[in-house]
Amino acid sequence: MSALEPRDAEADADIAADVARRPGSLAAQGAGTAGTADTKGSVLDPAHRALSIGIVSVVLLIAFEATAVGTAMPVAARELNGIPLYAFAFSAYFTTSLFAMVLAGQWSDRRGPLAPLTVGISAFAAGLLLSGTAGAMWMFILGRAVQGLGGGLVIVALYVVVGRAYAEHLRPAIMAAFAAGWVVPSVVGPLAAGTITEHLGWRWVFVGIPVLVVFPLALALPAIRRTASGPADPTAPVAPWDRRRIRLALGISTGAALLQYAGQELRWLSLLPAAAGAALLVPAVRGLLPHGTCRAARGLPSVVLLRGIAAGAFIAAESFVPLMLVTQRGLSPTLAGLSLAAGGLTWALGSWIQARPWTEPYRERLVVLGMVLVALAIAAAPSVLITAVPVWVLAVAWGLGCLGMGAVIASTSVLLMKLSAPEEVGANSAALQISDGLSNVLLLAAGGAAFAALGGGAVGHAVTSSAATGSHPGAFAAVFLPMAAVAAVGAWVATRLHGTGARD
Repeated sequence: MSALEPRDAEADADIAADVARRPGSLAAQGAGTAGTADTKGSVLDPAHRALSIGIVSVVLLIAFEATAVGTAMPVAARELNGIPLYAFAFSAYFTTSLFAMVLAGQWSDRRGPLAPLTVGISAFAAGLLLSGTAGAMWMFILGRAVQGLGGGLVIVALYVVVGRAYAEHLRPAIMAAFAAGWVVPSVVGPLAAGTITEHLGWRWVFVGIPVLVVFPLALALPAIRRTASGPADPTAPVAPWDRRRIRLALGISTGAALLQYAGQELRWLSLLPAAAGAALLVPAVRGLLPHGTCRAARGLPSVVLLRGIAAGAFIAAESFVPLMLVTQRGLSPTLAGLSLAAGGLTWALGSWIQARPWTEPYRERLVVLGMVLVALAIAAAPSVLITAVPVWVLAVAWGLGCLGMGAVIASTSVLLMKLSAPEEVGANSAALQISDGLSNVLLLAAGGAAFAALGGGAVGHAVTSSAATGSHPGAFAAVFLPMAAVAAVGAWVATRLHGTGARD
C-alpha cells in the first residue's frame, strides 16, 4: 500500500500499535523507562530534575543569545564598516548550522549525544568570543559561522537526549519547557542588549554571554552521562560514518547560501548563483529528508514537512512585521517590537496546552487548529496598512498565531520521537531541524525578493531607523499573503501526521 493512499481509523490504529510494539521503538523504550505505570513521574522528579534544569538552561542560553545579539548586530556592523556584509552575519550562522545538524545526527546515533552537545556548547561560546573581539567584519562573520556550527550540534543533540532520557508521556512536558525557555529572553533580551550596547558597547553583548555557559555544562553534562550517553544499542557494532550524507550536508549548506545571496541581489547575474544553489539543494534535500517528505507521505515525512512549512511561513512573515509598523504606521522600533512581545507568552501557552495529557488523543486536530491560527494571523497582519485599523489588532492576531505555533512546533517534536526508532533519533532530529532551517531561508529569500521587487526598499536599514519611509504598502502584502497561503497548505499537511512512521 502506498503511503499516499487513504487509510481508515482501524488501519491507523494497527500501525500505531505495531510501532509501539517494536522492540527498538522509542514508544517501547519509553514504556520500559517509565515502569509499569506509564503516567507516573514528571520532568522535575528526582530522576529527571538535574537533567531537565540543565538542558532547559541550554535552551535559555541559546534564546538569550538570539534575541540579544540581534539587537547589537546593527551597531557592530556599523562600527566594523561592514554594513554591505550585514546579511552575511546572519546567513553564516544558518549555513554552518545546517551542516552541523547532519553531523550531530550521525555523531549522536553512533556515540551518544554527550560529545556533540559538549563540543557544540564550546563552539557556540568560542564563536561569540571571536565575534566580540573582531577587528574587521570578515572576522565577525567567521565568529558567527563558528557559532552556527555550535548551535547546530547542540539543537540536534538535545533532541536525542530527550528521546533517550524521557519516557514518551514526559516528552510533551519537556518540549513545553523548551518553549517556555524563550519567554523571558524574548522580553528581556532586547532591552538588556540595548542597555549594554548603549552604556558599555556592543562587544560586551558577545563576550558576556559565554560566561553563562558554565552553569548548563556543570548541571546537564553529568546527568546526560548517566541517562543518555553511549549508542542507543551498546551491544550492536558502531555504524561507520555515512560520508554520502556528510557530502549532502555540505551541498545543502552551500546551496542555501547561494540562494540567499541570489535573493538579495535582484540582477540578471543573480540567476547564476540561484541555479547553482538549486542544483546543490535538490539532491541534498532528497537525500537528507525522509523518503516521501516532498509529497507529504503519511507519518514521519509529513511531520518533517510540516515543521518546515510552519516555521518558514511564520518566521518569514514575522521578519516584516516590525518594519511594516515602523514605515507604515510611524511606530518607533521599540514600540514595534513590543507589539509582538505577547507572542512569547502565547507561544509558551500553546506548547503547554499540547503537553496536557487530555490533549494526546486530539494531537492531530490540535496541530490542524494551530496551523489555521497561524494562517489567519499572517493573513490579518497587512490589515494595519489601512490607517483606520488600530495597531492592537495586529498584536492580538499575532498572539493567536504564536499560540498556534507553540502547539505545532512542540507537537512535531513529540511526534518525531514517537515515530523514530532509538537508533534513528539523531538522523530524524537532524532532518526536522534541516526542514525548519532550510524553509526559513528559502521563504525569507522569496519574501525578500518579492518585497524588493515591489518597491520595499532596503530592509536592513529600515528596521533600525524610525525615519525609514521608503517602503510601498503593496510590497508588504506581497510578503504576507503568500505566506498565509503556505501556512494554509500546512493545515492540510497536518491531517497526514499519523501513518506509517519512519519508512514508507
